[in-house]
Amino acid sequence: MKKIIRIGNAGGYWGDDLGALKRQLEGGSLDYITMDFLAEITMSILQRQRKANADLGYAADFLDQLAECLPLIVKKNVRVISNAGGINPIGMGRKIIEMARRMGLRIKVGIVYGDDIVNNLYELTAAGERFTNMETSEDFFAVRSRITSANIYLGAEPVVKALDAGCQIVVTGRVTDTGITLAPMIHEFGWAMDDWDKMAAGIIAGHIIECGAQASGGNITDWHDVKSFDNIGYPIIEMSKNGEFVVTKHKGTGGLVSEKTVKEQLVYEMGDPSNYISPDGIARFDTIRLKQVGKDRVKVWGIKGKPEPDYLKVSMSFDDGWKSSGEILVSGPDTYQKADVIAKAFWKRLDYEYEASLTEMIGSGTIWPDALGATESNEILLRFGVRDQSYDKVVRFGKALSTMILSGPAGMAVTGRGRPKPVPVIAYWPALLHRSRVSAKVLTIGTSNEEEFFEISFPVRLHSSPKRAKKEEMARPVPKVAKGKTVRVKLQEIAYARSGDKGDTCNIGVLARSPQIYQWLVGYLTPQLVREFFKGTTHGKVLRYELDNLCGLNFLLEESLGGGGTKSLLIDPQGKTLAQALLQMPVEVPAALVTKVKK
Repeated sequence: MKKIIRIGNAGGYWGDDLGALKRQLEGGSLDYITMDFLAEITMSILQRQRKANADLGYAADFLDQLAECLPLIVKKNVRVISNAGGINPIGMGRKIIEMARRMGLRIKVGIVYGDDIVNNLYELTAAGERFTNMETSEDFFAVRSRITSANIYLGAEPVVKALDAGCQIVVTGRVTDTGITLAPMIHEFGWAMDDWDKMAAGIIAGHIIECGAQASGGNITDWHDVKSFDNIGYPIIEMSKNGEFVVTKHKGTGGLVSEKTVKEQLVYEMGDPSNYISPDGIARFDTIRLKQVGKDRVKVWGIKGKPEPDYLKVSMSFDDGWKSSGEILVSGPDTYQKADVIAKAFWKRLDYEYEASLTEMIGSGTIWPDALGATESNEILLRFGVRDQSYDKVVRFGKALSTMILSGPAGMAVTGRGRPKPVPVIAYWPALLHRSRVSAKVLTIGTSNEEEFFEISFPVRLHSSPKRAKKEEMARPVPKVAKGKTVRVKLQEIAYARSGDKGDTCNIGVLARSPQIYQWLVGYLTPQLVREFFKGTTHGKVLRYELDNLCGLNFLLEESLGGGGTKSLLIDPQGKTLAQALLQMPVEVPAALVTKVKK
């Protein structure tokens, strides 16, 4: 049994760097490589793809990478796990076997499926499953006939079965991003599935590396700390049997692994830090301890967990009308005034009521909240968008926009996209399904045509309550806040942050630059203050969670992303820019704290 296993990530989403897999293989020693391809809406896109062609329904980019890297994978005896199988993991698995045969390579491929329940929804609702919307509490029966995809979030267990069967490549359907990283740990170390602290450690390790280079310098607030974004190193977990691990990257690569990069990734897309729910258990982010232990090396330990949930999440999507967007380039002088005149004339000329409409003046500060104000620019990308159930009304929007070019103020130009066309709106519907109704399937195929089949059920385990972490293990001591003279600075001088999305809710994790600053922020940066700052952007509640152990605050801004996902008309529907916006907030801080802050 190995004392330490090295698991690298080579992809955080469908569209990530196609050269990352090869660089991870060539950069140094690894036991496993994981690659995440699936987002909530991706499954619906793949479902439509397969309806048009029964042989498709998977992320073909993974096959392109294997075409270049499979010989090296076999030579170095690295095992690769990816959820690139999408809606058709069996089809992808057989394609990989065909590829290996053509190359004269001997491998075994594991295929995990059973997550796709789109054809079983009527049967399941008849059996009593309600599938109520987790975010809005809406009744499922209002959209059931329009559902286009429905996939259960499976955990690590079926992937472990494929690894136990000797598979070198494992492709899955909707297995969680964390599950594909946790599985090698269970397989190698023999962790019990009800050892909740170990499960939590693996879940958090998976969360850190699931978004690729975002944990190794990508999207970091203090981007000047990163000496090079060229040849950026993708993150690696060095996991020990006891659940402690180090986050690192290959030597000689660009990017950066530091406490800042790891903390920012930890708070990305976070909800309640004490209840990070996965099919394999509940991880407590409020127990994490971490420390820089070397160049590009951060140690993580002390993680506590709770028992797995009785219900598993189901990610569904449904047809919800049409939307369209288009732009006009407006140049100066008087750019902002011209754009305002054009926008008013356009909507008056169109003269339709839409389910949703939007005007954005990109370049004038429109992506940030009103609290920061607009800025004059020499050019503005004047962007319009509409959403409606009526296809014809959305078509008319596109036709009307093109008529503005020759009939408005001087200095307008087309952007080269042509007349905007309607695109279908695929809306997101998160729900729950009792784990006793879930059955995962594992098919293994070898290049010599040998096959095995396994089926895994998910009964509710009889478990005892997890041990509570002692307070001193959960948080470092926080010194008293300095008093006296104050100075006015931007929040960014005393904190760093990252934001992400879950449906129509944006989360912003704010991390203090020192324990003293953190204690001051707890009293100053209230949910009410944040909501007021995002007035006009956030239309729902703002919740706040405290992370004493990370010196961080996590804010959830509800109804802030225009409906979220593909439903949103915003140019930033995932709220990626909102953390940077919040960091521009002016604050009055004790001067003594600012002078002592660690940059």
